[in-house]
Amino acid sequence: MKLEQIERHRLLNGLTTFGIGGEANYFIEVRSIEAMQQALRLCAEQQIPFFILGKGSNTLFDDRGFAGMVIANRIDFIEEIKPACWKVGAGYSFSLLGTQTARQGYGGLEFASGIPGSVGGAVFMNAGANGSETAETVESVEFVRPDGSLVTLTREEIVFDYRFSSFQAMPGAIASAQFQLTPQTGSREKQLSIISYRKETQPYNAKSAGCVFRNPPANVAGKLIDECGLKGFSIGGAEVSALHGNFVINTGKATASEVKALIQEIRKRVKELTGVELESEIRCIPFNPLEAGCHDT
Repeated sequence: MKLEQIERHRLLNGLTTFGIGGEANYFIEVRSIEAMQQALRLCAEQQIPFFILGKGSNTLFDDRGFAGMVIANRIDFIEEIKPACWKVGAGYSFSLLGTQTARQGYGGLEFASGIPGSVGGAVFMNAGANGSETAETVESVEFVRPDGSLVTLTREEIVFDYRFSSFQAMPGAIASAQFQLTPQTGSREKQLSIISYRKETQPYNAKSAGCVFRNPPANVAGKLIDECGLKGFSIGGAEVSALHGNFVINTGKATASEVKALIQEIRKRVKELTGVELESEIRCIPFNPLEAGCHDT
């Protein structure tokens, strides 16, 4: 892989569920672990900062774009390696994985249905819903280091917490994850119930990045925002969903600056009226890659 083969000045607004973002200086899609290794080696050789992009469901790019290389992770294989155990590429749809395994009568990932991120992003963020988290079923993770080397980490070697994994402090890219599920009667019905509830209570088809804020201890962020009368409140093209208070939606032409300003205003008003400090879980990626993280959902 050579730098001349990499796409230049790729618009990022079509690569995230928010539909916002300027141009990436460099851009490439990788569809295999080997290609990911080559891409990271190239970045190391050329001293180009990188950002690993999954399905863009938890990402807000800067209006100016990203002055480094965006590597879109499209490693999307799936393999049942033993009964109830799947090895899945990091670029595979997390929602599809939850649906497929529930259909086959396995429990543990029903909650993934309807979550628009990738498997790698779900592991990275320890995505969760309906009282379940990704960490509960992860058995091991393959990870590509910045020098292109591939390592396998067992569940015991990975730290998980609420919307956190130790990968958030590790430069590199998640390549695949292995999930151990359990046979469970009613898993399909549970999965269908979850997806039906999401469609009824969340702006499912709107441009958003999912829930904006982490739920504070013993409370619910969306409920607090609703109680503060912020549903429907907007700044420019960014608006608090009238359906679910913890969603900020792009009504058409929202900018990253407007979304950030709205998030700050929500935090300010909730703090003033309830005393609760909300913490954003959206990954806001700055234009300067030296300030950015290296992964996304």
